[in-house]
Amino acid sequence: MLLTPGGMGASVRRGGAGGRAPSGQLRLAPLSGRPAAPFRPLVPPIKTQGIKTKLVGFILDNVAWDRSGRWVEPFLGSGVVLLNARPRLALSGDTNVHIVDFYSGVQRGRITAPAVREFLEREGGKLARIGGSYYYEVRDRFNSGGEPLDFLFLNRASFNGLMRFNSKGGYNVPFCKKTWRFTRSYVTKIVNQVGHAADILRGSEWVVEAGDWRGGVESAGRGDFLYLDPPYNGRSANYYDDWGDDDMQRLADAVSSTRSNFAMSIWYRNKYRVNGDIERHFAGFNVKKHRHFYHLGSKESLRNEMIEALITNY
Repeated sequence: MLLTPGGMGASVRRGGAGGRAPSGQLRLAPLSGRPAAPFRPLVPPIKTQGIKTKLVGFILDNVAWDRSGRWVEPFLGSGVVLLNARPRLALSGDTNVHIVDFYSGVQRGRITAPAVREFLEREGGKLARIGGSYYYEVRDRFNSGGEPLDFLFLNRASFNGLMRFNSKGGYNVPFCKKTWRFTRSYVTKIVNQVGHAADILRGSEWVVEAGDWRGGVESAGRGDFLYLDPPYNGRSANYYDDWGDDDMQRLADAVSSTRSNFAMSIWYRNKYRVNGDIERHFAGFNVKKHRHFYHLGSKESLRNEMIEALITNY
């Protein structure tokens, strides 16, 4: 079955899971500009560069899965794809412990919409009164204690919505310079996003845990669906930890032998170059393309139209 946002759709013809096409050549589908059906995604409370909010309709339109097993997503990131897929069973995780701590807190009821409102109104008020120095006070506090609500505050008040950590694990994104950032309407927007995520997470049979991607990929079996959104190799994201060419090859080797259907998000081309990782590491898989524009990035050169790709083994 073809999974569509919020449910299942029509049957599709596809090959079985478990590796590359015999030809060893990329099989490219036509370029799409937007999902065929109108889709208003649930927006997550956490922002990251490369966030898939505007791509989630395209991604879920191209997921081949009957929902009989688990949704396995070892690169959770902002959580936008998982929250919109809404599987019955899920195993999700990330090496970024702060993302995992935040969503685990929402799932277990430690982080609630009213608590978020109280916190952001109080801390946003201090930011407005004291100025940008208070952002850095919160950043130092977070780097010492790792409080999830401090993480949310920084994530929504940092420069251009970036998430970045230094080699010692310290959050190091500068302030966005908007001391009035947490207006009443903006706080309400974030509170609603937390509330919507809580409605989905609480009572779900989802496991959200910190860890390396290998465990998730290796655990995926027949009936499961494996969705992958690794850091972009060759772009200066510095999201949480390093991701290079060797990591991409290890991931390609792992998915070549998976027993589940999988889909992996990756950039295909921007106005400067074509992503050589696809031909170099994923030749033989199917590739679907979609035109997209990224508004988040540390440099203007990273905020451009991008052709996104979805690599699949079906």
